[in-house]
Amino acid sequence: MQNNLQTTPETPDTAWKTRTYALGVVAGAVMGLLSAYMFTRAAEENEDGKPDAIPTGTLIGILLSVLGLIRQIAESGKPKKK
Repeated sequence: MQNNLQTTPETPDTAWKTRTYALGVVAGAVMGLLSAYMFTRAAEENEDGKPDAIPTGTLIGILLSVLGLIRQIAESGKPKKK
């Protein structure tokens, strides 16, 4: 009997992708935890120990800063132009 299995070309090593995703998850979790800690610590300094409402302008500024950071990270993965 003949073996009808065809060989497929080797797939490129994708271990670097897994490491990159894992690093991104860990870094995001650490940044989120640190941000939450600092936010609650600042809120505890209020008289009643609760946070004030965050103004919409501040939230928009934070969102734009995060989007800028994500864009910079994405751009760093592109090859350099010669």
